[in-house]
Amino acid sequence: MPIEIDNGTAPAKKLADMIECHGLILFTEHYEACVEFYQTKLGLPLWYEKPGLTCLRFGDGYLMIETGGRAEDTRKGISQNPVALRFNVSDVKAAARLLEAQGVPVEVKMHDWGTTGTFLDPDGNVCSLKNADDPFFTDEQGQ
Repeated sequence: MPIEIDNGTAPAKKLADMIECHGLILFTEHYEACVEFYQTKLGLPLWYEKPGLTCLRFGDGYLMIETGGRAEDTRKGISQNPVALRFNVSDVKAAARLLEAQGVPVEVKMHDWGTTGTFLDPDGNVCSLKNADDPFFTDEQGQ
């Protein structure tokens, strides 16, 4: 049986009809360093914080940083962390230069499907820049 949506409209047929905000939770070992990294170096605005939890705005959603994760000194493998945080930008090389000026090494690669820039957070989690000028991010596909 469909779930009724609180605002009195038609019943929801799927969870996506009920989602009000998307969020990611990142469990970290180096909590303070990760908060500083995402808030200061990447510039994600603070939404709210509680002891052991910091919530930053992440586009239309949020990135919640919590304790309880495990750090690696190098890039975590996909089996350790099968997720990468993607930041779609208009100019990958310019964004990479901005991060590198703040001491964040970025590996820029050109692919036949676009340009990426890979960097790591203080726990070894993979973050990625991606050019947002391909047809997927524009209206060229008629969508």
